[in-house]
Amino acid sequence: MTRIDAIERARQTLQSGEFLGELDRRVAYPTESQTPERRAALRAYLVEELTPAFVQLGFSTRLIESPTGNNPYLLAEYRESSSAPTVLMYGHGDVVDGMTGEWRDNLDPWRTTVVGNRVYGRGTADNKGQHSINLSALRAVRAVRGGRLGFNVKFIVETGEEIGSPDLREVCESLREELKADLFLASDGPRLAADRPTIFLGCRGGLRIHLDVNLRDGSHHSGNWGGVLANPATILASAIATLVDGHGRLLLDAMKPPRLSNQIRATLADVKIEPMEDEPALSVNWGEEGLSAAERLYAWNTLEVLAISSGNIEKPANAIPGRAQAMLQLRFVVGTGVDKVIDAVTAHLHAKGFPMVEVRATQSFAASRTDFDSPWINWAAASIRQTTGKAPAVLPNFGGSLPNDVFSDCLGLPTIWVPHSYPGCSQHAPNEHILLSVTDEALGIMAGLFWDLGEMARPL
Repeated sequence: MTRIDAIERARQTLQSGEFLGELDRRVAYPTESQTPERRAALRAYLVEELTPAFVQLGFSTRLIESPTGNNPYLLAEYRESSSAPTVLMYGHGDVVDGMTGEWRDNLDPWRTTVVGNRVYGRGTADNKGQHSINLSALRAVRAVRGGRLGFNVKFIVETGEEIGSPDLREVCESLREELKADLFLASDGPRLAADRPTIFLGCRGGLRIHLDVNLRDGSHHSGNWGGVLANPATILASAIATLVDGHGRLLLDAMKPPRLSNQIRATLADVKIEPMEDEPALSVNWGEEGLSAAERLYAWNTLEVLAISSGNIEKPANAIPGRAQAMLQLRFVVGTGVDKVIDAVTAHLHAKGFPMVEVRATQSFAASRTDFDSPWINWAAASIRQTTGKAPAVLPNFGGSLPNDVFSDCLGLPTIWVPHSYPGCSQHAPNEHILLSVTDEALGIMAGLFWDLGEMARPL
């Protein structure tokens, strides 16, 4: 039996309906981590659904309780040889709000529905479909090798990623010895495009910045007081305009990343951002000048206004509001001095004449990435190219955020992410879906990667 046999066996699970049957069963667990009433479903997903799947693969498993009273973790381990490579894998069983009643044609978010090339259902893209692909590929390789993998695997599944992985770092630090590995390999987030296999090495971080202008209680008649009372909404809009201009360009140096290196520019040189028909077109003349779209998205920082509020937009009164507030988010790459950003924004606004704007951070997650010199990058790219005939896009990080820093910084592992969804998958919205075409290719990619791991006499 050969590598080709393993790849074909993995892909056959989709063609036979076996994979979709498993995915439908997993989607049926309403594992919304933002909803306290779903705690039983989150635990059941690990105990009733994933534990038997790992046991079938020859893994030992145990449930890890959250040290802070949050939702549990599943740790599964397969050990074959002390000299063989050991890979640590990751997935999350929780999903965002199902948004029942908001899906096209009134689709049930807790069942999978195939429409053409799409498989709808909450968690199909984020992340049940992705870790299900990896489990199916492991099973195919093990079957073709006669009950062996040829390498060691450790797999941790959390149930709190959609609420910021509140204690994942603490759990992994407590399991540091048990989680020792040569490589971290996992799947989450989208590919560069549906037809382009992708590797990303980490993620951008995020910092939410809350701006509040609170001048007085209540509102006052705009005719009787206009021109003599300061307007908090006007002040807030003007303050934001000193941080980011009307073309989305950062104006405060403290929010910018280090200058792009030649290595990053070379890595992104062949990466094209080309939205599909059902995805939004790229905005013309938006973002940092002198950068390609790929550099703006994967190698630069952006400041986005997530929400802004003053008065009542549904029923506006002829009155000057007493307060205004906005939530901004800085997405940042490795090397940004993010710990100094809040103080820098506060000082900047004071200097610009806006001392009345209160500034505070309300949420933060780290940026991280694997060093470009890691031999695992070329290994993974070569394996994917052999399987698909396509050169994968290699991204320094993807645009969103994941708890990559737990594995790269806390555990000190080279991190390779191979995503199985695509940008238009609607993962946090109604109509979340995966594509059958991408799933078929992804099953082959992962079987190829696992086969190649099993061919290694020792780790890289």
